[in-house]
Amino acid sequence: MLGESTAIKQVFDMIRRVADTEAGALICGESGTGKELVARALHRESKRAKGPFVGVNCASLPASLLESELFGHTKGAFTGATGARVGLLCEANGGTLLLDEVGEMPLEMQTKLLRALQERRVRPIGANHEVVFDAWVISATKRDLEADVEDGRFREDLFYRINVVRIDVPPLRVRGTDILLLAQTFLLRAADNAGKPVKGISSEAAEKLLAYDWPGNVRELENAMRRAVALTRYENVVVDDLPPKIRDFKSTHLSFDSDDLSSFVLLEELEKRYIVSVLKAAGGNKTAAARVLGIERRTLYRKLERYGIKDDAFKAS
Repeated sequence: MLGESTAIKQVFDMIRRVADTEAGALICGESGTGKELVARALHRESKRAKGPFVGVNCASLPASLLESELFGHTKGAFTGATGARVGLLCEANGGTLLLDEVGEMPLEMQTKLLRALQERRVRPIGANHEVVFDAWVISATKRDLEADVEDGRFREDLFYRINVVRIDVPPLRVRGTDILLLAQTFLLRAADNAGKPVKGISSEAAEKLLAYDWPGNVRELENAMRRAVALTRYENVVVDDLPPKIRDFKSTHLSFDSDDLSSFVLLEELEKRYIVSVLKAAGGNKTAAARVLGIERRTLYRKLERYGIKDDAFKAS
């Protein structure tokens, strides 16, 4: 993990403080911000560093397969179970298990996971006995789990079990010159892999990178640098080597430098636009947006209803 911005340094500080406690950590952030990197850093800084780090994406498996993945199964437990399998909770013994995209876990599975976390033991599918496990369970999500709890899509008791300490991973667009630090790192890596003598980024291309809002975050930046290295004919990446949406990006800002009263809008309209802008920057996360706006989440919901702001106004298509 790289960065010098205040936002990412706060994450580094949280990692150091949480790693020694092995408290239930919930890593929150948009797609591509590096939530798994944070989980791996927590593991590396903890007393379990010599143990295994195991990850599972809860969004990629249906409830039945996810249960088998986490808890394991015996031979013949179901069709296709030709042999016994140790579940990931036990596979991570002495180490750490990352439940990535935990917000996508079906409610039925949430109930079973809660019991496992409370009892620190699991019953493999088809088994007559339970198995004790010893793993630090870390969760990650891009969803607004507090809103999901209110809407009945996520169990409140499980939420408090996994959210003892919350770590918010900042989106790339708020990390300032970290963008260039990461871009240079990805560029040199891609150049080494491609065997090309690419050494840096032109000042014009750097300006484009800093101006772009990076909806895909660090993952998108890495992909952009791979593309630039593949296309460039020079030692330095230039603007034409960048993806079209980056080099053609135009930022939008409200301007108050005008003496023409007709150019101004109603205060309510300005508030509406600002709320939408913050929600877009927060990736639709209403809890994070309310925190930035300095209001309660319920107040934000009331304003959304008052102004008729629908989710599609601020969520990426």
